[in-house]
Order: sequence, then structure tokens, then C-alpha cells
Amino acid sequence: MAAVKSQPTRIVIVGGGYVGMYTALGLQKKLRSGEASVTVIDPQPHMTYQPFLPEAAAGSIEPRHVVVPLRRVLKRCHVVTGRATRIEHARKAVTVELADGHVEEIEYDVLVSALGAISRTLPIPGLPEVGIGMKTIGEAIYLRNHVLSRLDQAASTNDPETRKRLLSFVVIGGGFAGIETLAELEDMSRYALRYYEGLKQEDMNWVLVEAAGRIMPEVSATLGVYTVEQLEKRGITCYLDTRVKSLEGGHVVLDDGTEFDSDTIIWTAGMKANPMLRDTDLPLDERGRVRCTASMQVVGLEGVWAAGDCSAVPDLSRTEEDPNATCVPNAQHAIRQSKLLTKNIIASLRGKQTKDYYHKYVGSVAGLGLYKGVADVYGMRFRGVIAWFMHRSYHVMFMPTVNRKFRVFVDWTQALFSGREVVALGQIHEPKAEFDRATKS
Repeated sequence: MAAVKSQPTRIVIVGGGYVGMYTALGLQKKLRSGEASVTVIDPQPHMTYQPFLPEAAAGSIEPRHVVVPLRRVLKRCHVVTGRATRIEHARKAVTVELADGHVEEIEYDVLVSALGAISRTLPIPGLPEVGIGMKTIGEAIYLRNHVLSRLDQAASTNDPETRKRLLSFVVIGGGFAGIETLAELEDMSRYALRYYEGLKQEDMNWVLVEAAGRIMPEVSATLGVYTVEQLEKRGITCYLDTRVKSLEGGHVVLDDGTEFDSDTIIWTAGMKANPMLRDTDLPLDERGRVRCTASMQVVGLEGVWAAGDCSAVPDLSRTEEDPNATCVPNAQHAIRQSKLLTKNIIASLRGKQTKDYYHKYVGSVAGLGLYKGVADVYGMRFRGVIAWFMHRSYHVMFMPTVNRKFRVFVDWTQALFSGREVVALGQIHEPKAEFDRATKS
């Protein structure tokens, strides 16, 4: 006679990003009553759809609409707002530092590692002090307010050197995140200049620095060249095959001898695996990602799964040319892996066969500001308005929940008729400043 389980299987998902949220969402829909409990652990109470961060920073989308509240969506799951600091699979326990500061352990029967990647930084003098990242909704909001506040300050000063520094904006990193952030913010600031007397487009100095000889390696070389040409037509200076030597005090020094001052330095030069994984007994590859089979099970560990940016899932579409090929960390794989991961976990719980993940890369789309974009899909290349429309259509299709899709669509429609919002809300970064000033007067 088969043993009867005394309690539901405890499934713990570490990470509430796209993979974590969608895996939990799929499980809560497909699990039978009493079959399993699902716990999601993440430092933030929401999931951020990162492909929309550049548009949120540029005012095309309301920032709240690119995040999805986990508790609202995962109504049948237990959401823990805290940071996982350690995983001990030998004891089947996750150590979590909760939002109020206390630490507790959460035990599991099935573990899903769905941690997101973090910014990869380099030992460049001055970078920690002046660099601004672009991985979170907080950074997107800060960047928007920061850029617009520099226009305000530049319009208020008579010192040409100060104005030049304030109107110099640097983006380091020519991947999708860097190019889209650069293009959207430049587009926004150019639109905003119509409201500033005394400031002209030629006063702004937007700069891209990329260490490789080309940008956006995910698209064809032809589209990469086209994108650089379009950016340069807008007055953006592009330094390719160039490295940053120093950023101390906002003084930018490049390895080709170029030097200038900037008050805005945005760092988008790559990602790396979450360092928390080093505090686990999970098998990691040379890049710090969790080693997985093609079915997204962690190698050698029963009941442990991993997907997304911090997982080394074999890319079966490329193994003929490279037997060690793994899926690159991008939204396209995260979206599709999360769907199969849910099915595989359910199959494993019910003693059925799991399936291998296979997805042939279909191409990429990128927005370069309003009505501008590039797309490389199934070997076909598109530019301009068509590519921009494809970019928006693709991402709104995969934006989680109907509620958020609708809100994003309304934001776009409203901006189409009323233009961008160009108000800096810098006070949110120092919310008590005015009250403190009032108490001292």
C-alpha cells in the first residue's frame, strides 16, 4: 500500500522576478488542493518587468505600471518579503533576513532557484561613488529625476563650465539595456528642452562608451552599425572599442586619451550571477550560475530546480556547434523557461516524465526612443517605426497580468496625444527635507 503524505509538499521559490513569479503563478493554478504549498521569497514585494525600465525612466510609462505586486497576483502562495542569505540543501533550509531585520529559516521539500542577476562592475576608480545602475524601478525613477534636474540646474547657471558638466550624460555599456536607456533618456531630454529658455540641443553632450567593437551583439552586425549611425545623427557621441580608465569626481578618462566632466554616469556594462549563490551547497559553474540539466533540474540534486539569469541551462538549439552552450540570460529565455518549469515540477510531483527545455533564438527587438527602433526577427531586419511597434507589441504581450498590460497600453495612448511628462520629482529622494527645514525655522 502506498504511503499517504501527512502534509503538502513544501515548495520554496527563491526569487520573485519573472521566473519566480510566473512559476509560482503556474503552480497555484495547476496544483491540486492540498497537494503542495508554495512560498516565494524576494526582497521586494513586487516583480519588475525590466525590459520596460528605459521607458519608465523616460516618462513613456508610469513606473508603477512596470511592477506587479506579488501578493495581489499570488493569492494562493505565501509571499515572504526578505532576502535569502543562505541555502543549505543538505538540511533543506533557506536562511532569510526578513524586512523587519530578523532572521529565520524556511524549510522545503522542493526548491526553485530563480534569483536574478546583478550589475557586473569593474575596479574603475570613482565608479562606486558616481555610477548609477539601471536594474531596478528605483534606479529608473532616480535617473529620470536626476536627468531632468540637471536641465533645471543648467538653465539656472551662468557658468559655462558648470553648464557643460551638467549637460554631459554618459552611458557605459552598449548592450540592450545601455542602448535603450541612452536612446530613451536622450529622446526625453531633447523633448524637454522646448520648455527651457536658453538651452539648445547642441548644448547637451550624450556619450556612449562600449569596450567591444560593436553594440548589441544579439542583433546582426548590420543593425548594430545602423543603430550607431542613428545615434550619431542625433548628436550622440559613440566610443566603441574604448574602455573607461577613471571616473573620479565625475571626471571621465577614456583609454584613448579623451577626458571630460560629467554629472551623470550610467553603468549598464553587463550582469553577473547573484553572489548569494556562493553561500549555498548548490553546484555552480565557472560564472557562478547553478548547473542544470536540460529539464532545469539542478545537477545531482533531487527536488531542486533552477531557471533564469542565474542558471546554466543547456541550450539544446546550439549544442551541435558548441556542446557546452548554455542559455544566455535574457527575457526571452526567462519567459519560456518559467512556463516549462511549472510543468516539470508538477510532473515530478506526480511521478511523470519531465521535458527538456528547447528554444531556438528567434531574434531581438530594441526601442530607440519614440517611433524609433531596430528588430532582427527570424533573420528579417526592420528599422524605424515598424521595429519600434514590434518592440512595444512583443513586450506588452509578455508583460505579466491583463491589469498591467492595460495600464501600459493606456500610458502609451495618453503619451501619443499629450506627449511625454517632463517633470522632475526630485523631492522624493529627500522626502523629509522641507519638513526638517520647517521645524528649524
